Amino acid sequence: MCYQLTTPNGATEAVIDDNCGISKFYAIASTLADDMQVKFLNQIDDAESLDWDFQYKDNFLTLHYSIFNGVSILPQHIKNKKKDNNAVMELANYLVRMAY
Repeated sequence: MCYQLTTPNGATEAVIDDNCGISKFYAIASTLADDMQVKFLNQIDDAESLDWDFQYKDNFLTLHYSIFNGVSILPQHIKNKKKDNNAVMELANYLVRMAY
């Protein structure tokens, strides 16, 4: 499952799975690190959510997990809306093909 939402600032948030546990977040993070050579730059772990920032190509993105909303990918800051949104969807489509 994958669908996209548009945030108020025009960014695309790609929801990878909206009904999953934290183990799926870790599996997706591992796939990004192993297959896409993503290096996580900053990790914020709260009781109800995780936000792991990373760079993909020239885009700074966040892998987000919430116990309420599942796993998604979104841009950290919009510099070039089209480029950032395309990077989000490129990764989301790759993850969906990997059976997430």
